[in-house]
Amino acid sequence: MRSMLIAAAAKEWGVSSSSCHTEPGRVVHTKSKRSLDYGTLAASANTQPIPDEKAIRLKKRSEWRYIGKNAPSITTPLLVKGEGTFGIDVQLPGMLYAVIARPPQLYGRVSKLDDAKARAVAGVIATHRMPELSPPAAFKPLGGVAVIAKDTWSAIRGRRELIIDWRSGPNADYDSKSFAKSMRETASKPGKVRRKIGDVDKALASAKTRISADYHVPHLAHAPMEPPAATARWQGDSVECWACVQAPQSARNAVAEACGIPAENVTIHGGGFGRKSKPDFVAEAALIARAARAPVKVTWTREDDLQHGYYHSVSAQHFEGGLDAEGACTAFLHRTVFPPIPSTFVAGVSEPSDGELRLGASDTPFAVPNLQLESGDAQAHVRIGWLRSVANIYHVFGVQSFAAELAHAAGRDPKDYLLELIGKDRHVDPNKEGAQYDNYGESLSEFPLDTARLRAVIEEVATMAKWGRTLPEGHGLGIAAHRSFCSYVATVVEVSVDSKNALRIVGVWSVMDAGTVVNPEHTRSQIEGGALFGLSNALYGTITAKDGAIEQSNFPDWRAMRMNESPRTVEVKVMPSDAPPGGVGEPGTPPAAPALANAIFAATGQRIRTLPIFGSDDRGRRNLLQAKGSQP
Repeated sequence: MRSMLIAAAAKEWGVSSSSCHTEPGRVVHTKSKRSLDYGTLAASANTQPIPDEKAIRLKKRSEWRYIGKNAPSITTPLLVKGEGTFGIDVQLPGMLYAVIARPPQLYGRVSKLDDAKARAVAGVIATHRMPELSPPAAFKPLGGVAVIAKDTWSAIRGRRELIIDWRSGPNADYDSKSFAKSMRETASKPGKVRRKIGDVDKALASAKTRISADYHVPHLAHAPMEPPAATARWQGDSVECWACVQAPQSARNAVAEACGIPAENVTIHGGGFGRKSKPDFVAEAALIARAARAPVKVTWTREDDLQHGYYHSVSAQHFEGGLDAEGACTAFLHRTVFPPIPSTFVAGVSEPSDGELRLGASDTPFAVPNLQLESGDAQAHVRIGWLRSVANIYHVFGVQSFAAELAHAAGRDPKDYLLELIGKDRHVDPNKEGAQYDNYGESLSEFPLDTARLRAVIEEVATMAKWGRTLPEGHGLGIAAHRSFCSYVATVVEVSVDSKNALRIVGVWSVMDAGTVVNPEHTRSQIEGGALFGLSNALYGTITAKDGAIEQSNFPDWRAMRMNESPRTVEVKVMPSDAPPGGVGEPGTPPAAPALANAIFAATGQRIRTLPIFGSDDRGRRNLLQAKGSQP
């Protein structure tokens, strides 16, 4: 665009493009100082040929005006003052409102419906049977019965009066406790080899010291502050939708498929993230609006959101490590089992995908002479989706916690031993060791898995947190580090545990190397938020199921970390770098949970291998003696 604007100005002045340069909002002829603003040149620039990419001259870093400089947020002040506009805020003339009673189990169906009492509720206009869901779930509506009313509260009251006999789906026997046990059993047996260096079995057999550990992470939910909401309006055979969606393109396709119309007949307005990347709720709104022959807003309540969402996968991991007489790690076995995300889109898939394994498993950068990654199969019983950092969450919790266990077995400092495990500066290519590693879609030549950068953030965060300092009684420091989305993050957590075993998070320090950073202030905010998100999930985050139905419903039984529980000290550093830019929104989350667990061990000697630490109920249990998943 800049080249085309320059070409247009050069043509206007009858000079060469090379004699012109740009300043904010205008093109300047360097010698004569003549200038034309971009608005004046726009029409002429539009007629210029699009230049070949090889001919374009990029600015030197010394010429950058905005990249690498702090820029204030446009949206945050609006949100803080309550002036932001959300998906639920959409209002259209003649609009109706709807909520949906969905099957308690995935692929459950309506067997018998009595809606007389619901239709008798003041404000309720009608009910509507939603199409039944068949595998794969993808982004299709879950089915059930919609209640359409003049306002949302009337629709909610009407839904309460529905009498529905549900026909159980194929997941009626899903019990998260028994499923966790079966996954652990799978993880205890040899699995499919997905990466291999040396001979792990032989090295383990000959090790001076041999240790093993099993880790478990439950289903997690996004629980966004604004639950899903979508509004749809039909005109003929075309529909226009307003919704809090991350990807308008996938929402468009989901609506087109659900309604049986061409995608070009669907218009989507929206923005969002996380849970909002799955547009099933937009398709619901389109279907109900067509049936009602009026604009309709579909609102999900908090209970709908927690009980009918897309959940982060539950996982079980088994680790074995071998140490020689000097304490060096000679063997590292990692076995991972989890229902894969592709199961949501392809019926019957139970084998972890290479894309999920490359998130903290097949990319483990340890310089261990004998290293092996294996996977086991697990069937999905709920809709599995992605959540901030995806499989990195459970893989990094296991890998970085077990690294600290190896350090303890070797009698070494956890930070020093982690650096020893990573080894010398080098570029790691898991593909040369049998893995199918796509490097987040980037080339390994441009975005190498660089252990020097990983080591650097570890050393820097240790300096920030004053690692090795004398701590008060009952305090402990834990460290963890990981590369994800082509960025490197290391985190240190300090905890205190008092004489009554009550836990408090004292401080969190994080360092990120994301290559070239466009907006350092926003990047720091992302790291802070990512770390707090990871800590909250580690403390309380869990979704459990019994008889195929999700047990949690609202904040009294689904817990998030609160302001008074969050650390008073949160410090973040963004490392200067000339490397290409990596991701910043997700990499701050994975190291938080293992750093917390390692800090708890340092303070108490209790090893946390099962999350969450305290469970999700609202009884405020903060006593490690009662903590779930703690082992001596």
